[in-house]
Amino acid sequence: MSMNDPLGDMLTRIRNAQLRGKSTVSSPASKLRAWVLDVLADEGYIRGYEKNATDNGQGELVISLKYYDGTPVIREIKRVSKPGRRVYMSVKEIPTVRNGLGVSIVSTPKGVMSDANARAANVGGEVLCTVF
Repeated sequence: MSMNDPLGDMLTRIRNAQLRGKSTVSSPASKLRAWVLDVLADEGYIRGYEKNATDNGQGELVISLKYYDGTPVIREIKRVSKPGRRVYMSVKEIPTVRNGLGVSIVSTPKGVMSDANARAANVGGEVLCTVF
């Protein structure tokens, strides 16, 4: 069965695992998912991730979730640009999440990066998701 929104699926897996208090969660591997996880790790929202090989050849990403005093570090994670409605913004239009406390993850011509890095590089692109 094909999946329409693989990135949205990964974000939902992270959200559900944190609600259950899990320490790790797995997701099928892809380059886009790995790039988004790189941004989440750089911004301190997850401990990290590793890619494991599976029998079907695709591989899987095992994501180590981060908690502070028993509560998840990620309070809210939302998909902005969806397959049915892509959201593109110029560098001036990229939103700040919760007055700069959160992060927008943007897919730009220079790669997937946080909103602050996109502003520093002066590039816009597709706003994939917001994290707080």
